[in-house]
Amino acid sequence: MSLGDPFDGILLVDKPAGPTSHDVVHHIRRHFKLKKVGHGGTLDPAATGLLIILLGRGTRVSNRFMSSDKTYEGTLRLGITTDSQDADGNIIREADPSGITREHLEAAMAPFKGDMFQTPPMVSAVRINGVQLYKLARQGEEVERKPRFIHLFEFRLLNFTPPFASFVLRCSKGTYVRTICHDIGEALGVGAHLSQLRRTESAGYEVRNATPFEALLSLNQVDLLDMVLPLHTLSVRETSP
Repeated sequence: MSLGDPFDGILLVDKPAGPTSHDVVHHIRRHFKLKKVGHGGTLDPAATGLLIILLGRGTRVSNRFMSSDKTYEGTLRLGITTDSQDADGNIIREADPSGITREHLEAAMAPFKGDMFQTPPMVSAVRINGVQLYKLARQGEEVERKPRFIHLFEFRLLNFTPPFASFVLRCSKGTYVRTICHDIGEALGVGAHLSQLRRTESAGYEVRNATPFEALLSLNQVDLLDMVLPLHTLSVRETSP
C-alpha cells in the first residue's frame, strides 16, 4: 500500500464463535482485496468479541495492540475438567460440584487478583523451540513450559447458577483465561473449565463499537472506508488503573 492509503488504520470487528483470528484476517484480505491485513491480539476459535484488525501501515503497530490490557466476560463450568481447559477439549475428569456455594467460589477467585505467574497450557500457540505447543499436544507430548508474569486488575463474579458461574476479568497481555478457570476448579477440588468467553475491550477500544464479522463481509470497499480508524487517530491506551 502506498503512503497515505485511506485503508491504513484499524477495524474493530466483533468475531463470532467458530473462525480463528487468522480466518478473519484471511477473509477480510480476500473480500476487500487488501494486501496487508493483520490483527492486534488472537482470540481462540470458540471465543467471541473484539478483534482489532490492522490494515496497511497499521500492521506496523501490531505490538502496541498485542501488549495492551484486555477485558473479558466469561463463564466457567464447575465439575468437568478438560484436556484443553475449555469446552472444546476432551473430558478427563468429572466431579459433583453441588456442594460449592457462591462464597466458596468467590474465596477461590480472590487469590487470582494482582500479580502472579501463569504456566501456559499445552493447547496454546506458545512456541517451544520453534514449535507451537498445541501441535505437540496433538502428538500426545507434554513439555516443560516457563511460567509467565501476568496481572489481573479485576476479577469479579457476576452470576452463579450452579454449575455455571459468569465473571468479568480485566488483565494484562498473555493471560490465559481458561487456565485461570481450570486452576479455580482445582482449588475447589471439583474441577472446572471455561465454557464461554467474550472479549469486550482491548487497548481502550470496546466491542460495542465493533462491526459484526458477517455484516462486514456484506460491504464493499467504499463502505469499508467509513469504518477504518486512520492511523493518526489511534491511541493505544492501557486499561490499568
